[in-house]
Amino acid sequence: MKIIEIKTLRGPNYWSIRRGKLIQMMIDLEAMEEQPTNKVAGFRERLEKLLPSLFEHRCSEGKPGGFFERVDAGTWMGHVIEHIALEIQTLAGMDVGFGRTRGTGKHGEYYVVFNYMEEAVGVYAAKAAFRICEALIAGTDYDLATDIQTMRELREETRLGPSTGCIVDEAAKRGIPYIRLNKGSLVQLGYGVNQQRIRATIAGTTSCIAVDIAGDKDDTKNLLEAAQIPVPKGSIIRNEEDLQEAIDKIGYPVVLKPLNGNHGKGATTNIVNFEQALTALEAAQKYGRSVICEKFITGYDFRLLCINNKFICAALRTPAAVTGDGIHTIEWLIEETNKDERRGYGHEKVLTQIKIDDFTRKMLEDKGYTLQTIPANGELVLVKPTANLSTGGTSTDVTDEVHPSNIFMAERISKIIGLDICGIDIMAPNLKVPISENGGAVLEVNAAPGFRMHIEPSEGIARNVAEPVIDMLFPKENNGRIPIIAITGTNGKTTTTRLTAHIAKAAGYKVGYTTSDGVYIQNEMMMKGDCTGPASAQFVLKDPTVDFAVLESARGGILRSGLAFRNCDIAIVTNVAADHMGLGGIESLEQMARVKSVVPETVYKHGYAILNADDDLVYNMHQNLRCNVAFFSMDENNPRIVNHCKNGGLASVYENGYVTIMKGTWKIRVQKVTDIPITYGGKATHNIMNTLPAILACYLYRNIKVADIKLALETFIPSPSQTPGRLNLFQFKHFKFLADFAHNPAGLQLLCDFVSKMDGTPKVGIISGTGDRRDEDIRELGAISAKYFDEIIIRQDRHLRGRTAQNIVDLLVEGINSNKEKNIPVTVILNEKEAIMHAYNTAKPGSLITIMCDVVAEALDLIKSLKEKEDSE
Repeated sequence: MKIIEIKTLRGPNYWSIRRGKLIQMMIDLEAMEEQPTNKVAGFRERLEKLLPSLFEHRCSEGKPGGFFERVDAGTWMGHVIEHIALEIQTLAGMDVGFGRTRGTGKHGEYYVVFNYMEEAVGVYAAKAAFRICEALIAGTDYDLATDIQTMRELREETRLGPSTGCIVDEAAKRGIPYIRLNKGSLVQLGYGVNQQRIRATIAGTTSCIAVDIAGDKDDTKNLLEAAQIPVPKGSIIRNEEDLQEAIDKIGYPVVLKPLNGNHGKGATTNIVNFEQALTALEAAQKYGRSVICEKFITGYDFRLLCINNKFICAALRTPAAVTGDGIHTIEWLIEETNKDERRGYGHEKVLTQIKIDDFTRKMLEDKGYTLQTIPANGELVLVKPTANLSTGGTSTDVTDEVHPSNIFMAERISKIIGLDICGIDIMAPNLKVPISENGGAVLEVNAAPGFRMHIEPSEGIARNVAEPVIDMLFPKENNGRIPIIAITGTNGKTTTTRLTAHIAKAAGYKVGYTTSDGVYIQNEMMMKGDCTGPASAQFVLKDPTVDFAVLESARGGILRSGLAFRNCDIAIVTNVAADHMGLGGIESLEQMARVKSVVPETVYKHGYAILNADDDLVYNMHQNLRCNVAFFSMDENNPRIVNHCKNGGLASVYENGYVTIMKGTWKIRVQKVTDIPITYGGKATHNIMNTLPAILACYLYRNIKVADIKLALETFIPSPSQTPGRLNLFQFKHFKFLADFAHNPAGLQLLCDFVSKMDGTPKVGIISGTGDRRDEDIRELGAISAKYFDEIIIRQDRHLRGRTAQNIVDLLVEGINSNKEKNIPVTVILNEKEAIMHAYNTAKPGSLITIMCDVVAEALDLIKSLKEKEDSE
């Protein structure tokens, strides 16, 4: 067996709309295709011994043990790998359960698809599941524990922390989209102009000055002291002499901590002699030369949380500790404590396992203990110096016990420091009375306070502290979204996208759009090339100047990694025709239609899918949609349109020379086709077709008026600047040059229909075949060309995509020669530039030269330069 490829899907995709996080692994079973599980001796027994928890997998049998029944009956190894990949992720603390295994259409090849929580873990699980399956087949031992621990470590390295994660989850519950901007905790909530950013629990609204103040413990202390907030006495020290002076002034016990420290790093508490103080000074200065020495306040460690300057909750934090039983050692007690099901690796559970480290040994040493000491029955032994949950500490919610005076103080502190998300550390006997009365003090004020202690306390009520954060960032039910119109189909996508974007821009929106030739923000090209995939869509959605997105979404991006957005407001499907067949496991038009249908299936329930009623495959997509549906057609008498509108539906049609919106049985004539430049007076029927869904999409987005649409249609001029590579006509003195990106049989047929209506004789075609298309598709390009052109020049694409130039030429010639009615002169000039120059230099007066462009920009630049040269003579 072998792995052919592994793809990571990150959005709605061919396999699932709801489950955006999927691994798609293509494998070749090779000889194992002939050996299902029931033909491999001992396979079931070895599998069950290694992974007994697979018994819970119901599989298609729909009951526990169902998967093992399939194994006994005989199933293929791809199916086994799918289930193993799911189960080992679950064992590593990531409960996943969706999987599919399907043949690719080639003997022995399968797609193994399963969901993941963390991308790196999913990829690892794919490879590990394959290795496990190989070991089970061979009957060799396998170290599963190492894989499980590696996946846990990968999860902790790559996942969003619990604080960031709970904010993102709360945003998602409210329908606010999000994009992770780096491998850390920087996340964009919302799209375009409506976006907000967070990094852990610091928001884009958080004052930079406030963060700096909170990061400087001396500044914080001075501001609070000046505001009559109880704080410990202390001073900044930098050496032993300073340390001695500070201790002489405030007396023992003391605390030493880095001036700019956080999360308890480098802090030592309850120092009672100078030897301990020197050791603590060394530990603190690992994080900075300046160290705070202050009076150690006895009591309990409390954290108060304020968001948007309002008190939200409070927690009692207890350092990691064990309780003696008079029998066992401290090391045994720690191991026993770690067996608590609530304790896990990193942040995977409510509590974190206690790790024995130098801090643990130092604390025990200070008490005269070692790990082998047996503490007395009931004795509490602290094994960490700070109460952080990440080191094994525990938290207890005490929100309902906080005295109103302490609540007032906390809210006042958040405003004094200026933090809109503020964690306040207090040491006091309790919070039931004002800390000014029970000897308590404010120890620190924290920017980016951890939320884990509040959302998952060890004891007490869990508090949804993410809710007030989202309330602050997105007030008044703001969902952070911008309008998204997504466009897919085989042909016409780019023109429809550009026209839709042009209409929205004419209506006053700041539009970002993606096309097969680039990404544009307000008509400024930001990226060049085929930009119809998820990375380009995210580029637009990340842009803080965009308030309207129009996204061309092609087959390749959907199959490669899914859509960049989970939902859109309006989706357009132009058509489905033979193109890119045989690639990515797509062997039929029905499968291609399934790929395209991913886009309309993401439309919000209140949104609209706009489907081509003249295309059976596109029309039938409406049966699986949960959103509103509208149709477009070149025939107002299409029965599908008639029935739809009779029932009050919306449509756009070509009727009596107009592009018209049908609202029920009422007609709204938008514009005469002869007044729409991209239709070339109605000759370019495919551009009439492209206009219909564009006007309907903009009309359905109710803030765009018909008058705006009408004006935009009149000003959308077919040209290299507005529609590069789409019917770009150049009028030379004695002939015409037409450049178009037609690259498949359906597209070439539409182009040739237009060419046949144009004046010009002879009609010369510069054609090519694309290497990753089927033989029959390339032949058909030749056959269509022979039907409409009087002379043909065959050129070569820059990228042959797995074929030789001669193979493509031979297939095109076969197609051309299939036309027995015409004897067409054929010239082969492989270089595109040379082919254009040959056509230019040999052009007959009155001729029309048509080129199917490969590199659109280069071809247009050459033709424009020839035109400019002629005009200057």
